[in-house]
Amino acid sequence: MRHEVPTITCSGCKMRDLCMPAGLEPNEMDRIEEMVASRRSVKRGEAAFRTGERFSNLYAVRTGFFKTCVTSEDGRDQVTGFQMAGEIMGLDGIVNSQHTCDAIALEDAEICILPFEQIEKLSLEVRTLQRHVHQIMSREIVRENGVMLLLGSMRAEERLAAFLLNLTERLQVRGFSSSELILRMTREEIGSYLGLKLETISRTFSKFVSDGVIEVHQRHVRILDTRALQAIVHPT
Repeated sequence: MRHEVPTITCSGCKMRDLCMPAGLEPNEMDRIEEMVASRRSVKRGEAAFRTGERFSNLYAVRTGFFKTCVTSEDGRDQVTGFQMAGEIMGLDGIVNSQHTCDAIALEDAEICILPFEQIEKLSLEVRTLQRHVHQIMSREIVRENGVMLLLGSMRAEERLAAFLLNLTERLQVRGFSSSELILRMTREEIGSYLGLKLETISRTFSKFVSDGVIEVHQRHVRILDTRALQAIVHPT
């Protein structure tokens, strides 16, 4: 079930600096606020959009955590990414006007609905918005290249270390701790994203704990030695 809240102000949102372009004039901000159609609540396990649905909007994550996934030919879900507050979802639908993945909430969340047709029109007049959209697309390309590197050339320890470092860096930008985090995804979902079996993920977590690199209590992870994680990813 989808719950929509018709009123929203971007100027008062704490995620504004992450999902909106910097340097907007007051009148430009007003026009962007008019463009944001509504805010939708998405319960844990529900989808913001699904594969095959008609593409018409981008979605800015206001609160909560999502995973994007595709279904393989044998019916298994392959996780393709994790999105958190301040990040944009739905870019996959631009190419063929329909979504090619599912975006599932890993916890109760809220998303802002951004009609893509209006974004295109407004981008022609507000150049900072156009540049921001291009930056979002470019960031997605860089992310996909990083995932390809992760899956193509890294050992299990390197993959998990890189994943934990990336997650904490993104959370730190949002004002969270640089050394402690709550994993919103399961180990099986992490394994799917990293191209590793659940047993390998569990074994690698255990190795990091025994080496004194991290502490783990259920889904709570505390990084004890950031440099050690970095050395795993980038050995000298």
